[in-house]
Amino acid sequence: MNPQYTPADFKSDQSVRWCAGCGDHAVLNCLHKAMAALGVPPHMTAVISGIGCSSRLPYYCNTYGFHTIHGRAAAIASGFKIANPQMTVWQISGDGDGLAIGGNHFIHALRRNIDINILLLNNEIYGLTKGQYSPTSPRGFVSKSSPYGTTEDPFIPAELAFGARATFFARSIDVELETTRACMISAARHKGAAVTEILQNCVIFNNGIHNPVAEKTVRASRTITLRQGEKMLFGPNLEFGLVRDGFQLKAVTIGHDGYTLDDVLVHDAHTASDILHRQLALMDGSDLPLALGVIRDVESPVYNEALQAQIEEVRAKKGFSSLRDVILAGETWTVG
Repeated sequence: MNPQYTPADFKSDQSVRWCAGCGDHAVLNCLHKAMAALGVPPHMTAVISGIGCSSRLPYYCNTYGFHTIHGRAAAIASGFKIANPQMTVWQISGDGDGLAIGGNHFIHALRRNIDINILLLNNEIYGLTKGQYSPTSPRGFVSKSSPYGTTEDPFIPAELAFGARATFFARSIDVELETTRACMISAARHKGAAVTEILQNCVIFNNGIHNPVAEKTVRASRTITLRQGEKMLFGPNLEFGLVRDGFQLKAVTIGHDGYTLDDVLVHDAHTASDILHRQLALMDGSDLPLALGVIRDVESPVYNEALQAQIEEVRAKKGFSSLRDVILAGETWTVG
């Protein structure tokens, strides 16, 4: 924790208005702690959201905040960062806000590698509008807008992010507070677009949707928390590990069938190739454990830095000192 700030420094005086038991409470708590640990002053921090339950979050942070419109959080966060490159920018979106109407903005923010921290809260439902299925709801999901079950397949956020050439992808669960906080800190320290997917529970409209991996009795066996430079081990006693099986990954029991600790893969989030990162990100907790923690964290040119450098280069070359100079440059006409 940075001694200069405490989580209380980032809490606003607003009453938190989420349902009792909602996973958003845990996310907010982790964000306040992450902000304090990072040591970036509140006045140098902005929290921007779209529409949805999660998008209430800016009200609860003692920072600059902007509760924008449905699906446009990434666009406004991008513009804010470009105009204020010295600021740390957090974007808060739900799976509906971020991946439905906001899906195009989401993928292009990643493609451009704009230096914003995207927290994608995934509860696989539209909560604020009272229980319609979302882009991440599974095929056959029964909801108010799909009473006989959905007839479409969902987005997998990790797959979408990797397809958009994301340079940072992490994942956590709302009940994994330390992992969530650590992912947020790593995302903020990453230069470029950083996506942290947080599996979040909606106690009213989709209660228990993540229980197959989040339930305490099964979590150790069905999830794996990846740590840089460490063996990929999981299980209640770290008795399982991930190994290579040809081109695929395989979960094995250490000490059985000839597998030893030496066979277990070591996690490297910084390797340039995204092949293993993709495989890890797409594990779903059934045959292979769901991957938590920072899965990918690589360097790549950052859009807002490249744009600023281009502006300075053109300004010096052309002698521009104002927008008026740009407008009046070249051939002009006077209308009488």
